[in-house]
Amino acid sequence: MSVLSVDDDLWCRRYHPSPTATARLVCFPHAGGSAPFYLPVATALSPDVDVIAIQYPGRLERRTEQPLTDVDAFAERIHDLLLRQPPLPVTFFGHSLGATIAFETVRRLEAGGSEVAHLFASGRRAPSAHREARGVHLRDDDGILAEVRRLNGTAASVLGDQELMRAALPSLRADYQAAETYRCAPEATIDCAVTVLTGDTDPETTLPEAHAWERHTTSTCTVRTFPGGHFFITAHVNAITALLKEHFARTAGSDRGTAVRP
Repeated sequence: MSVLSVDDDLWCRRYHPSPTATARLVCFPHAGGSAPFYLPVATALSPDVDVIAIQYPGRLERRTEQPLTDVDAFAERIHDLLLRQPPLPVTFFGHSLGATIAFETVRRLEAGGSEVAHLFASGRRAPSAHREARGVHLRDDDGILAEVRRLNGTAASVLGDQELMRAALPSLRADYQAAETYRCAPEATIDCAVTVLTGDTDPETTLPEAHAWERHTTSTCTVRTFPGGHFFITAHVNAITALLKEHFARTAGSDRGTAVRP
Protein backbone atom coordinates (compact mmCIF):
# COMPACT_ATOMS: atom_id res chain seq x y z
CA MET A 1 0.00 0.00 0.00
CA SER A 2 1.27 3.48 -0.80
CA VAL A 3 2.27 5.71 2.09
CA LEU A 4 0.29 8.92 2.54
CA SER A 5 2.28 12.15 2.67
CA VAL A 6 1.88 15.47 4.44
CA ASP A 7 0.89 16.91 1.07
CA ASP A 8 -2.03 14.47 0.91
CA ASP A 9 -3.32 15.79 4.24
CA LEU A 10 -3.22 19.34 2.87
CA TRP A 11 -5.33 18.41 -0.16
CA CYS A 12 -7.78 15.94 1.41
CA ARG A 13 -10.43 16.86 3.97
CA ARG A 14 -12.30 14.02 5.67
CA TYR A 15 -14.95 15.53 7.93
CA HIS A 16 -16.35 12.13 8.95
CA PRO A 17 -13.56 9.53 8.71
CA SER A 18 -15.00 6.03 8.58
CA PRO A 19 -12.97 2.81 8.74
CA THR A 20 -16.07 0.86 7.68
CA ALA A 21 -16.73 2.79 4.44
CA THR A 22 -17.26 0.60 1.40
CA ALA A 23 -16.94 3.33 -1.25
CA ARG A 24 -15.33 6.73 -1.71
CA LEU A 25 -16.67 10.05 -3.03
CA VAL A 26 -14.14 12.69 -4.05
CA CYS A 27 -15.61 16.20 -4.19
CA PHE A 28 -14.10 19.04 -6.24
CA PRO A 29 -15.03 22.64 -5.29
CA HIS A 30 -16.03 25.45 -7.65
CA ALA A 31 -13.96 28.53 -8.50
CA GLY A 32 -13.26 30.35 -5.26
CA GLY A 33 -14.72 27.43 -3.34
CA SER A 34 -13.21 25.33 -0.58
CA ALA A 35 -13.62 21.91 0.98
CA PRO A 36 -16.27 22.86 3.63
CA PHE A 37 -18.74 23.45 0.79
CA TYR A 38 -19.17 19.67 0.80
CA LEU A 39 -19.61 19.22 4.56
CA PRO A 40 -23.39 18.54 4.19
CA VAL A 41 -22.63 15.80 1.66
CA ALA A 42 -20.01 14.22 3.92
CA THR A 43 -22.43 14.28 6.84
CA ALA A 44 -25.28 12.76 4.83
CA LEU A 45 -23.20 9.89 3.41
CA SER A 46 -21.31 8.96 6.59
CA PRO A 47 -20.35 6.28 7.63
CA ASP A 48 -20.94 4.18 4.49
CA VAL A 49 -18.98 6.43 2.14
CA ASP A 50 -15.49 7.84 2.64
CA VAL A 51 -16.02 11.43 1.48
CA ILE A 52 -12.88 13.35 0.54
CA ALA A 53 -13.41 17.06 -0.09
CA ILE A 54 -10.45 18.48 -2.03
CA GLN A 55 -8.90 21.58 -0.52
CA TYR A 56 -7.18 23.61 -3.22
CA PRO A 57 -4.11 25.68 -2.31
CA GLY A 58 -4.62 29.39 -1.63
CA ARG A 59 -7.73 29.26 0.59
CA LEU A 60 -8.64 28.92 4.26
CA GLU A 61 -5.83 27.13 6.12
CA ARG A 62 -3.88 26.96 2.82
CA ARG A 63 -4.26 30.70 2.17
CA THR A 64 -0.50 31.35 2.34
CA GLU A 65 0.16 28.94 -0.53
CA GLN A 66 0.31 30.00 -4.15
CA PRO A 67 -2.97 29.11 -5.92
CA LEU A 68 -2.83 27.08 -9.11
CA THR A 69 -3.85 28.71 -12.40
CA ASP A 70 -4.10 25.69 -14.70
CA VAL A 71 -6.63 22.84 -14.82
CA ASP A 72 -3.95 20.35 -15.85
CA ALA A 73 -1.85 21.29 -12.81
CA PHE A 74 -4.84 20.65 -10.53
CA ALA A 75 -5.56 17.30 -12.18
CA GLU A 76 -1.95 16.10 -12.03
CA ARG A 77 -1.62 16.81 -8.32
CA ILE A 78 -4.98 15.30 -7.41
CA HIS A 79 -4.37 12.24 -9.61
CA ASP A 80 -1.12 11.51 -7.78
CA LEU A 81 -2.55 11.88 -4.28
CA LEU A 82 -5.61 9.74 -5.05
CA LEU A 83 -3.37 6.87 -6.11
CA ARG A 84 -1.90 6.92 -2.59
CA GLN A 85 -5.28 6.60 -0.85
CA PRO A 86 -6.41 3.25 0.58
CA PRO A 87 -8.20 1.40 -2.24
CA LEU A 88 -11.98 1.75 -2.45
CA PRO A 89 -14.41 2.05 -5.39
CA VAL A 90 -14.35 5.76 -6.18
CA THR A 91 -16.90 8.23 -7.54
CA PHE A 92 -16.23 11.89 -8.39
CA PHE A 93 -18.45 14.92 -7.83
CA GLY A 94 -17.42 18.35 -9.12
CA HIS A 95 -19.27 21.64 -9.32
CA SER A 96 -18.46 24.29 -11.94
CA LEU A 97 -14.66 24.48 -12.28
CA GLY A 98 -14.57 21.41 -10.05
CA ALA A 99 -16.41 19.38 -12.70
CA THR A 100 -13.72 20.23 -15.25
CA ILE A 101 -10.91 19.33 -12.85
CA ALA A 102 -12.71 16.08 -11.98
CA PHE A 103 -13.04 15.18 -15.68
CA GLU A 104 -9.33 15.73 -16.29
CA THR A 105 -8.44 13.72 -13.18
CA VAL A 106 -10.58 10.82 -14.44
CA ARG A 107 -8.73 10.96 -17.76
CA ARG A 108 -5.39 10.60 -15.98
CA LEU A 109 -6.52 7.78 -13.72
CA GLU A 110 -7.99 5.82 -16.65
CA ALA A 111 -4.88 6.39 -18.74
CA GLY A 112 -2.88 4.71 -15.96
CA GLY A 113 -5.21 1.73 -15.77
CA SER A 114 -7.29 2.79 -12.76
CA GLU A 115 -11.06 3.03 -12.81
CA VAL A 116 -13.57 5.60 -11.63
CA ALA A 117 -17.10 4.32 -11.08
CA HIS A 118 -19.00 7.50 -11.96
CA LEU A 119 -18.62 11.23 -12.52
CA PHE A 120 -21.25 13.69 -11.30
CA ALA A 121 -20.64 16.91 -13.25
CA SER A 122 -22.59 19.77 -11.70
CA GLY A 123 -23.06 23.32 -12.96
CA ARG A 124 -20.62 23.03 -15.84
CA ARG A 125 -20.99 22.81 -19.59
CA ALA A 126 -19.24 19.96 -21.40
CA PRO A 127 -15.44 20.16 -21.57
CA SER A 128 -15.38 20.99 -25.29
CA ALA A 129 -18.37 23.37 -25.16
CA HIS A 130 -16.06 26.35 -25.30
CA ARG A 131 -17.31 29.91 -24.93
CA GLU A 132 -15.32 32.99 -25.73
CA ALA A 133 -13.66 33.91 -22.43
CA ARG A 134 -14.88 37.10 -20.78
CA GLY A 135 -11.49 37.72 -19.22
CA VAL A 136 -12.77 37.73 -15.66
CA HIS A 137 -9.31 36.87 -14.30
CA LEU A 138 -7.91 39.97 -16.03
CA ARG A 139 -10.36 42.36 -14.37
CA ASP A 140 -9.61 44.49 -11.35
CA ASP A 141 -10.81 43.35 -7.93
CA ASP A 142 -14.18 45.06 -8.28
CA GLY A 143 -14.72 43.34 -11.62
CA ILE A 144 -14.11 39.90 -10.13
CA LEU A 145 -16.45 40.62 -7.23
CA ALA A 146 -19.11 41.74 -9.71
CA GLU A 147 -18.86 38.33 -11.39
CA VAL A 148 -19.22 36.54 -8.05
CA ARG A 149 -22.33 38.59 -7.30
CA ARG A 150 -23.74 37.83 -10.76
CA LEU A 151 -23.53 34.10 -10.10
CA ASN A 152 -24.81 34.50 -6.52
CA GLY A 153 -22.25 32.04 -5.19
CA THR A 154 -21.14 33.83 -2.04
CA ALA A 155 -23.23 34.90 0.92
CA ALA A 156 -23.96 38.61 1.06
CA SER A 157 -22.37 38.79 4.52
CA VAL A 158 -19.10 37.50 3.08
CA LEU A 159 -19.20 39.84 0.09
CA GLY A 160 -19.60 42.73 2.49
CA ASP A 161 -16.59 41.72 4.58
CA GLN A 162 -13.65 43.55 3.02
CA GLU A 163 -11.02 41.56 4.91
CA LEU A 164 -12.48 38.21 3.91
CA MET A 165 -12.83 39.23 0.28
CA ARG A 166 -9.27 40.58 0.09
CA ALA A 167 -8.08 37.20 1.35
CA ALA A 168 -10.23 35.34 -1.21
CA LEU A 169 -9.42 37.42 -4.30
CA PRO A 170 -6.06 35.79 -5.21
CA SER A 171 -7.59 32.30 -5.31
CA LEU A 172 -10.68 33.60 -7.14
CA ARG A 173 -8.52 35.21 -9.79
CA ALA A 174 -6.38 32.10 -10.16
CA ASP A 175 -9.43 29.82 -10.44
CA TYR A 176 -11.00 32.01 -13.11
CA GLN A 177 -7.72 31.93 -15.02
CA ALA A 178 -7.73 28.12 -14.87
CA ALA A 179 -11.35 27.97 -16.07
CA GLU A 180 -10.95 30.56 -18.83
CA THR A 181 -7.71 29.17 -20.29
CA TYR A 182 -8.84 25.53 -20.29
CA ARG A 183 -9.29 23.86 -23.65
CA CYS A 184 -10.48 20.33 -24.42
CA ALA A 185 -10.52 18.48 -27.71
CA PRO A 186 -14.01 17.41 -28.89
CA GLU A 187 -12.84 13.79 -29.13
CA ALA A 188 -11.56 13.56 -25.53
CA THR A 189 -13.50 10.86 -23.66
CA ILE A 190 -13.60 8.97 -20.38
CA ASP A 191 -14.92 5.46 -19.85
CA CYS A 192 -16.99 6.01 -16.72
CA ALA A 193 -20.67 6.96 -16.74
CA VAL A 194 -21.54 10.62 -16.28
CA THR A 195 -24.49 12.26 -14.55
CA VAL A 196 -24.82 15.95 -15.38
CA LEU A 197 -26.64 18.20 -12.90
CA THR A 198 -27.68 21.61 -14.16
CA GLY A 199 -29.82 24.56 -13.10
CA ASP A 200 -32.58 25.57 -15.49
CA THR A 201 -31.60 29.26 -15.29
CA ASP A 202 -27.83 28.85 -15.01
CA PRO A 203 -26.21 31.53 -17.21
CA GLU A 204 -23.04 29.44 -17.38
CA THR A 205 -24.58 26.26 -18.81
CA THR A 206 -27.38 25.93 -21.34
CA LEU A 207 -29.26 22.66 -21.67
CA PRO A 208 -27.54 21.84 -25.01
CA GLU A 209 -24.15 22.54 -23.36
CA ALA A 210 -25.11 20.17 -20.53
CA HIS A 211 -26.15 17.44 -22.97
CA ALA A 212 -22.85 17.89 -24.81
CA TRP A 213 -21.21 15.86 -22.02
CA GLU A 214 -22.63 12.84 -23.90
CA ARG A 215 -19.80 13.02 -26.42
CA HIS A 216 -17.15 12.91 -23.68
CA THR A 217 -17.96 9.46 -22.29
CA THR A 218 -17.94 6.02 -23.87
CA SER A 219 -20.50 4.99 -21.24
CA THR A 220 -23.91 6.42 -20.40
CA CYS A 221 -24.67 10.09 -19.79
CA THR A 222 -27.74 11.31 -17.92
CA VAL A 223 -28.77 14.95 -17.51
CA ARG A 224 -30.77 16.03 -14.44
CA THR A 225 -32.24 19.54 -14.39
CA PHE A 226 -33.04 21.44 -11.20
CA PRO A 227 -34.75 24.79 -10.64
CA GLY A 228 -32.21 27.53 -10.07
CA GLY A 229 -29.13 29.28 -11.33
CA HIS A 230 -25.44 28.48 -11.18
CA PHE A 231 -25.52 27.51 -7.50
CA PHE A 232 -28.74 25.53 -7.66
CA ILE A 233 -27.09 22.80 -5.59
CA THR A 234 -27.23 24.86 -2.39
CA ALA A 235 -31.04 24.89 -2.60
CA HIS A 236 -31.27 21.21 -3.56
CA VAL A 237 -28.62 19.61 -1.36
CA ASN A 238 -31.11 17.08 0.05
CA ALA A 239 -32.21 15.95 -3.40
CA ILE A 240 -28.61 15.69 -4.58
CA THR A 241 -27.44 13.72 -1.55
CA ALA A 242 -30.43 11.41 -2.09
CA LEU A 243 -29.25 10.94 -5.68
CA LEU A 244 -25.76 10.08 -4.41
CA LYS A 245 -27.16 7.61 -1.89
CA GLU A 246 -29.11 5.90 -4.68
CA HIS A 247 -25.93 5.68 -6.73
CA PHE A 248 -23.91 4.09 -3.92
CA ALA A 249 -26.72 1.68 -3.04
CA ARG A 250 -26.92 0.63 -6.68
CA THR A 251 -23.16 0.10 -7.04
CA ALA A 252 -22.55 -1.53 -3.63
CA GLY A 253 -20.37 -4.59 -3.98
CA SER A 254 -18.87 -3.50 -7.27
CA ASP A 255 -15.08 -3.27 -7.47
CA ARG A 256 -15.25 -0.76 -10.32
CA GLY A 257 -13.61 2.52 -9.47
CA THR A 258 -10.77 1.28 -7.26
CA ALA A 259 -8.20 4.02 -7.77
CA VAL A 260 -4.99 2.03 -7.51
CA ARG A 261 -2.30 1.26 -10.01
CA PRO A 262 -2.77 -2.07 -11.73
